[in-house]
Amino acid sequence: MSTVVIVGAQWGDEGKGKVIDYLSKDADVVVRGQGGNNAGHTVVVGDKKYALQLIPSGILNDNTINVIGNGVVFDPEGFLKEIDGLKEKGISIDSLRVSDRAHVVFPYHREIDRLSEEARGADMIGTTKKGIGPSYMDKVERSGIRICDFIEPEVFEPLFRKQIEAKNRIITQIYGGEPLNADALVEQYNAYAKRIKPFVADTSLVVFSALKEGKKVLLEGAQGTMLDLDYGTYPYVTSSHPTSGGFTIGSGIGPNQIGEVVGITKAYTTRVGKGPFVTELDNEIGDRIRTAGREFGTVTGRPRRCGWLDTVVVKYSARVNGMTCIALMLLDVLTGFEEVKICTGYKYGDEIIENFPASLHILGKCEPIYETLPGWSEDLSECETFDALPQNAKNYIERIEALTGVPVKIVSVGPKRSQTIIRGEIY
Repeated sequence: MSTVVIVGAQWGDEGKGKVIDYLSKDADVVVRGQGGNNAGHTVVVGDKKYALQLIPSGILNDNTINVIGNGVVFDPEGFLKEIDGLKEKGISIDSLRVSDRAHVVFPYHREIDRLSEEARGADMIGTTKKGIGPSYMDKVERSGIRICDFIEPEVFEPLFRKQIEAKNRIITQIYGGEPLNADALVEQYNAYAKRIKPFVADTSLVVFSALKEGKKVLLEGAQGTMLDLDYGTYPYVTSSHPTSGGFTIGSGIGPNQIGEVVGITKAYTTRVGKGPFVTELDNEIGDRIRTAGREFGTVTGRPRRCGWLDTVVVKYSARVNGMTCIALMLLDVLTGFEEVKICTGYKYGDEIIENFPASLHILGKCEPIYETLPGWSEDLSECETFDALPQNAKNYIERIEALTGVPVKIVSVGPKRSQTIIRGEIY
């Protein structure tokens, strides 16, 4: 099977962009299946760094069709800024396709997102205020506006005005905010729609046709498994399903058409925002990992919380995603530690927990059970094969495989494409 799914095995920010970019060199189609421009991938090609948000990472490869699928909530303003930035860098955007079934993010979504988050006070979730949650809310409420209607002015305008009127009541009467100007927004978004219309297609058919022709398809997403609306640390989660099952729905193909599920896993653990984090290192070691790994958000710039690798989380992700292999990222960040630790289970009172619990009440009282391994001081950045790695680094990888039951097929030892060790076929 020539379909590969890339999932984040932790709380996102695992380095999916690099793996997607690397694998998309051999892909005919790259599909973004969920989320919005509230998350991003950072890809380094040569000496250039690209921060991608809505647009699939395959855009940097000339022969790849890049699809924004129906599971994405699509911000027209953000999309146009992103393609303008790519064109300024000489990147062609002719390969982009946008699903006619994707839902649109509008200014009232962003404003409600901001106001509702502020109203939570100390109970803030940590949203990026990009309007993602409110847009998915409209989708579920069946009051959202899809791309197919957005690009047809006679259909779009009455729907849009009706929604602005309804959302202004929420903004003003519930949150005490300022109402949005309907006339100005209609003019602004009709202009956006004209620019976006040439990219619109039935992307489910695009992907299906590619698979029927035996082409290689890569499915990507934003965030990670632990931010999944059902399987993440609810309520500190995103508003969609960044899991393999979510990607099939978000791209319009059946689960039986997936061949490989690659779980992108940092050699340590990070997360952004609130919520329990069992292996968090709120100390000098955590600061050292954050600095070495440049752990600051692609979109927000927020510092990420850092801790040792948690294999309870990775095993859980492997189970719910059907992970067939791991891509172990940022192994080079751990260079220089005399010893490295792996969390193998949780201690909850007198109980040992080996499976990730649903209850945040329980999770918040768990303590990590660590296994300590010798570290390494050798530079990994020039290692091109597994055998070239220091023995202690190889031991670390092999222990992860033993604990998770999933083979590590990709090892990243730096941000560049060339700093990637391949240990087995993916496609």
